[in-house]
Amino acid sequence: MTKPGRRVTLRAQWLGQILRQLREDSHVTLKEAGEYLQKDLSSVSRFELGTFPIRRGDLTALMDLYGVDDAAQRELLVQLCTEAWQTGWWESYTRDGVWGSTIDYVWLEGRAVRLDIFAALTVPGLLQTADYARALIHETNEGASREQVQRWVELRMGRQQVLERESPPGLSVVLDEAALRRPVGSRSVMAAQLRRLAELAHSGPADIRVLPFAVGPHASPEGAFTLIGLEEPFDTVAHIESSGGGIYLERGDVDHLRRVYDRLQSSSRAPADSAAFLHDLAEDYQ
Repeated sequence: MTKPGRRVTLRAQWLGQILRQLREDSHVTLKEAGEYLQKDLSSVSRFELGTFPIRRGDLTALMDLYGVDDAAQRELLVQLCTEAWQTGWWESYTRDGVWGSTIDYVWLEGRAVRLDIFAALTVPGLLQTADYARALIHETNEGASREQVQRWVELRMGRQQVLERESPPGLSVVLDEAALRRPVGSRSVMAAQLRRLAELAHSGPADIRVLPFAVGPHASPEGAFTLIGLEEPFDTVAHIESSGGGIYLERGDVDHLRRVYDRLQSSSRAPADSAAFLHDLAEDYQ
């Protein structure tokens, strides 16, 4: 069982999946791996389930046992091991009621080499202004104190640092017109948010396109999703946000959502036309 207060993180689960695959590929049993580490087999099982992150010494020993000789692969596994134990800047927000799935998403976002986002009802967090984020968080968290809301806004703004790093992820965004027409906060808040989107669409690092009402039914009537492209050996992960927390999809489901995203993008306005549309809509709100 997981120790009280310890959350099973996505990064620990990923590392565990890799360890299990390596063990099975090398035809080593749980009992044999445990004996090699001088631990019982339940300890190795917990490592593989991610319920207790493996320590570096045990990881190094298992890589030797499983015949992992490739330096790059060993380095990647050691990095994941470190991250499974490490407290990132975002972890402090868990005490403010931020869901574990959100923290995992921030970690994935920080590792991404590419992000493809379909925003159905609201502007995605990576592109929100602080005032827009504050108004949205206040509305969706009834009873939250002003201090809590401010902390959550800080978390959302902190996530945007990923776009300012030396090698930011490639970013593509499809904004349903509904996400732009639905007012969040005051008219001036919406105007400022739309101006920011217009600037990013015109000259920013992101490919931003507007999916207009005029296209009618589109390829994702179920709503928003994000495709998170990661460095090898990891595949792209899909993230779907819900009122009950985040849902992560892999492999075949991701391939389906990739085709959906391509269809949404092809139905959208071109980047230059989208920038002009956003600028005009900002003027209307102002």
